[in-house]
Amino acid sequence: MPAIFALCLFAVSFLRAQSASPTVLTIHADQTASMVSPTLYGLMTEEINHSYDGGLYAELIRNPTFRADWSGVNDWILVERGDARAKISLDKATGPSEALPYSMHVEVSEASTTSPAGMLNGGYWGIPVKANTMYHGSFYAKEDPSDVGPVTVSLVSNQTGKTLASATVAGIGTDWSQHKFELKTGAIAPSLDNHLVMTVGHAGSLWVQLVSLFPPTYHNRPNGFRTDLMEKLAAMHPQFLRFPGGNYLEGDHLADWYDWKKTIGPRVDRPGHPSPWNYWSTDGLGLLEFFEWCEDLHMRSVLAVYAGYSLQHEHIKPGKDLEPYVQSALEEIEYATGGPDTKWGARRVADGHPEPFHIDYVEIGNEDWFDETGSYDKRYEQFYKAIKEKYPDLPLIATAPIKSMKPDVLDEHYYLRATDFFHDATHYDKTDRNGPKIFVGEWATREGTPTPNMGAALGDAAWMTGMERNSDIIVMASYAPLLVNVSPNAMQWDTDLIGYDGQHSYGSPSYYAQVMFGSYLGDTTPVSSMEGAESRFFYSVTKDSAKKKIYLKLVNGASDAATVEIKLPGAKVAAEGKLISLTGTNPEATNSMEKPTAVAPVESALHGVGESFHHRVPPYTIEVLVMETRE
Repeated sequence: MPAIFALCLFAVSFLRAQSASPTVLTIHADQTASMVSPTLYGLMTEEINHSYDGGLYAELIRNPTFRADWSGVNDWILVERGDARAKISLDKATGPSEALPYSMHVEVSEASTTSPAGMLNGGYWGIPVKANTMYHGSFYAKEDPSDVGPVTVSLVSNQTGKTLASATVAGIGTDWSQHKFELKTGAIAPSLDNHLVMTVGHAGSLWVQLVSLFPPTYHNRPNGFRTDLMEKLAAMHPQFLRFPGGNYLEGDHLADWYDWKKTIGPRVDRPGHPSPWNYWSTDGLGLLEFFEWCEDLHMRSVLAVYAGYSLQHEHIKPGKDLEPYVQSALEEIEYATGGPDTKWGARRVADGHPEPFHIDYVEIGNEDWFDETGSYDKRYEQFYKAIKEKYPDLPLIATAPIKSMKPDVLDEHYYLRATDFFHDATHYDKTDRNGPKIFVGEWATREGTPTPNMGAALGDAAWMTGMERNSDIIVMASYAPLLVNVSPNAMQWDTDLIGYDGQHSYGSPSYYAQVMFGSYLGDTTPVSSMEGAESRFFYSVTKDSAKKKIYLKLVNGASDAATVEIKLPGAKVAAEGKLISLTGTNPEATNSMEKPTAVAPVESALHGVGESFHHRVPPYTIEVLVMETRE
């Protein structure tokens, strides 16, 4: 009886399979449906999850400017070795600049070369140290006439107390000045479990401000970026960078807005400002560094300017009250693009970048649909008129629908679950082509923590197929948030594309989906259609005219494999192509610091390509089929 029952089940399953409509994908490679935006995929960034300080910005010292709260100066600890006696305290009456008018006062009552005193900093959840590596550091300091002697700066292992590298800085002097040093490690084991120590060997008083330590940076830029994270971003082939960010642009309150003028010039002239994510932004990564980021990764720039609205529902009235902010935006654009004969262009030259940058878009505000007063329409119009008068060819982006005029581009944001993106993958198929162009400025499938899992990657990929099909109307799209420090208490928002601690980093399954889609994108979408597909099977196809290649993306979000018949009527294609496949054993499969490539793309040969061929897509899989045309 059980055998007969099993046979019946098999028969029913077989009959269902036979009666199901086959999935047929037809691609007319010689017919163009639309053009593909050359700027479709890019990066959105803001200071969240320690994306900059403790993340991409390579500074290793935490709280380098001695910010304090009710409990004292954060992240700095008194050091007393042997018989040394000292104390450290914040001195609000002296500092090296108007931006930093305070400092750490180190008062040493007793010390010697064998019993030094001073302070230490543990960095951002440790200071990463590698073998045979040069670290560049500096600090501002002055001493009282008693001469506390040279300052010894050392990298020290937390566990063993062993000094890994050391330097001596002499001649501090009684006036504020900057002092530079270098720390060179030897043949040591790489580790994160280290701290920086600054000590003196004589009694007296020392005032210190802006302590800095940098590892080798991407392209060896001073005040630059972390190499491994920049390499991961470069692998995405991003075409633009939206900066300085979303909520980070606005701040919690009006006084906390991103005042770009306070983020340029020497770091000693940058006071920093509150981040809306409950930690202080040093602004070591300032406006100039954002533009250099674009330069290093060959990205176009999407500059967001503050438009008079902040997160706690405070806004500036349009009209006279808004004029200073409009003027600031005009000056910000001039700083980036102006020649040396302009006020702010000359300032950029003085800051070390003689050549002007190019701005491709200016975004006016961020998520102004939250402004319940309805003031954005007038605020946008005021910015629009002023910017267009001086820069008539500069495209402007609105962050909420505008009634008084048609914006050049409208920014739309989506944070959904995978199922929602599956259902909404055709969202833009019927968008009015006479309306404004669309910038999907923030979007993500929010599943998985701290980084997305395979289920999220499938939702992302399904959504991206829809954006590719409609890239005549969608000019840009950027996943958010981009980065997360996975150390304890570093994260404010889960499901972030790239995870890291101070020493290592990894890409999530969603990251690899982004890499795949960004790496294989043509300049046109051929006419195509699909029949008989299951509800969780998606596709997009683009054609690269110069390389004579067809890039077919297939997404199977279902638990069963899918077989599709691919038809290329009239096309002459090479019999062998390339297959890039990203597969998870189940939707919860993911990557982590311990298993950074548990889910990663696999490249193989694609056999049997022709005018018509069958292709099987495994369950929970994202694929790119690269086919070469013979025209």
